[in-house]
Amino acid sequence: MSVALALTPIHSPKQNHLLAALPAAEFELMAVNLELVPMLLGSMVYEPGKRLLHAYFPTTAVVSLHCVTASGASAETAGVGPEGLVGIPLFMGGDTMPSSAVVQTGGHGYRLERRWLLQAFDQAGSFKGLLLRYAQALITQISQTAACYRHHSIEQQLSRWLLATADRVPSVELVMTQELVASLLGVRRESITQAAGKLRDAGYIRYRRGHISVVDQSGLQSCACECYGVITQELRRLLPDELYRRRGTV
Repeated sequence: MSVALALTPIHSPKQNHLLAALPAAEFELMAVNLELVPMLLGSMVYEPGKRLLHAYFPTTAVVSLHCVTASGASAETAGVGPEGLVGIPLFMGGDTMPSSAVVQTGGHGYRLERRWLLQAFDQAGSFKGLLLRYAQALITQISQTAACYRHHSIEQQLSRWLLATADRVPSVELVMTQELVASLLGVRRESITQAAGKLRDAGYIRYRRGHISVVDQSGLQSCACECYGVITQELRRLLPDELYRRRGTV
């Protein structure tokens, strides 16, 4: 029994940075309605056009927001990890999303029913301002990502994506195939293989089948475009500084 307990992971809503930033009184009121849920790799959090019933606050998982074309081609528009939440249409006046939300890195998160989210959002307190500032940061990420796809090389895009994902996960090793990365960036697998090979040969990453590790973050930043810095700085500007001291983001 003692061995089983020792191996049981410890989960807390405060592993999500938005929830951790709430004043104690507001957090306690919200915590009673939060439900811990597993977020399995590849699972669908939201489907396009379906009514949203919950907001999700990832703790150890990362969710990818996708645009999917009529032909079936797709590309990631933004990633959401413990720094944010999935479901901003719930408090922005919408019931649905035109894009999908899929778990790209398996882990856990907390979900909150729509009614409880809106109740907390409508009350006088810091939660409303926190969510609106996060929504602005997410919009910046989406617009910057669109520009990145249009103007920067695949090696730069891959470097940006790896840095952003590594910031969000507790492990230095990402459980991620090149096929999945290619689908997220909307490019051919061969292009990812070539770009990843250059980064590996430079000593910035290490990879084996299904696993990618960032071993030299500074070196990887030198290969990334300015988009990584723009997105990170906007998060720092809009959200409390303590989130980034906890996160360790430069």
